[in-house]
Amino acid sequence: MKALCIGGAMIDTIAIVDSERIERMRMTNADKDFLLIEEGRKVEAHEISTHVGGGAVNAAVAMARQGLDVSVLVKLGRDARAETVYKVLMEEGVSTRWVVRDGRAPTGASVMLSSHDRNAAIFTFRGANTLLQEADLKAEAFAIDLVYVSSLSNESADAFPAIMAQAKQAGAMVATNPGIRQLASRGGALQEHLKDIDILAINATEAGAMVPALVARFGEGRAGLRQETGAQTPRLVQLGFTSGTHDMSFASFFAAMRELGTRYTVVTDGRHGAYVGSAEAIFHCPSLEARVAGTAGAGDAFNSTFAAQIASGAAPGDALRAGIINASSVVGYIDTQSGLLKADELARRRTEAASRLPILEWRQAA
Repeated sequence: MKALCIGGAMIDTIAIVDSERIERMRMTNADKDFLLIEEGRKVEAHEISTHVGGGAVNAAVAMARQGLDVSVLVKLGRDARAETVYKVLMEEGVSTRWVVRDGRAPTGASVMLSSHDRNAAIFTFRGANTLLQEADLKAEAFAIDLVYVSSLSNESADAFPAIMAQAKQAGAMVATNPGIRQLASRGGALQEHLKDIDILAINATEAGAMVPALVARFGEGRAGLRQETGAQTPRLVQLGFTSGTHDMSFASFFAAMRELGTRYTVVTDGRHGAYVGSAEAIFHCPSLEARVAGTAGAGDAFNSTFAAQIASGAAPGDALRAGIINASSVVGYIDTQSGLLKADELARRRTEAASRLPILEWRQAA
């Protein structure tokens, strides 16, 4: 199985600050927390470390550890950060044949501030990640089985239609995890290509960002589900999706995505698990309890693992379980890659956790 991962490469600097050294403010009427840093004050950190990350690189490493033959198409600067990214890719067995160096901007970088619940606040400099263009897309790079596109921004997001065209011309399976910025600024371009996307992976907030356009086309809808008798209804099934004054029921959202032609629509809901809608049904897998050292990279681990499993022939329920397990392993580490599992360990844990990860299934009501 050959895969190409397209998107971002970053150097992540992670500062872990003990909870008693930094204040946290929690809003009572919104699901938001804030870390408060006093201006001009030096805060002692428990640890500061540097790692390689970025959506495309995280996905490539995840797939390589699962045994796929993976290459990566990212844009790096001509700097020391780029050399660090190269080193990690080579160590992980990821091909750098399609990596592009660009002197117009440095390699992307981020600073993560992790404290309290370890859901890090992230300062991001996208750098060369914004400069991917159609000329960087070589036809030979797409002669593979799976194309995985992580979030793209600025000029790189403008290349999305060309990426789709190359992938479909080559007959590759296409998986994409667009991110909220791409959905907000270039959602129209994404919707035009939904019929060409085999796996669309988004979180519940990103799904909400799609609601206004879907409501305008399909209406809010009240499509029902045939639920398994006695099964507890997960919260997102009850709440549906919301964006401003627009609401869309859970079933109607997945029905709309199915009608638009996406083969699998994956929606993650944090600690409440993940869903996948297909032409046959909607499936849900709960999350696993885990000791959380850091949440960065969990989404990349889940989405790339799900895509790799589906491309390799796994059933949706088994692919959901594998994604949940790899994501739960990643959050046990502060960085985005240390917890990524190799194929044999992933398979072993999936077998062991089967009873703790029951798959719920719904059929669309007629």
